[in-house]
Amino acid sequence: MAPVVHRLESDFAGQVKFSYLDIDDPATERFKKALGYRVQPHIFLLDASGNILGQWVGGTDEAVIRDAIQTALGQ
Repeated sequence: MAPVVHRLESDFAGQVKFSYLDIDDPATERFKKALGYRVQPHIFLLDASGNILGQWVGGTDEAVIRDAIQTALGQ
């Protein structure tokens, strides 16, 4: 999924902020709990207030995530 996410990050540069949580870093534990993180990869689409607009667990088609981002941006 890394190549897909990095491509989306490039395509939506300046419109969407991409953040990555290190699953092995104890400092990210509270974020993982708050989001309901289950397994890697687990991708979340959040609005500016931190509300979950969408989430995908495991391998996911790039077009599905791209469509969700575009919908969130009103495109």
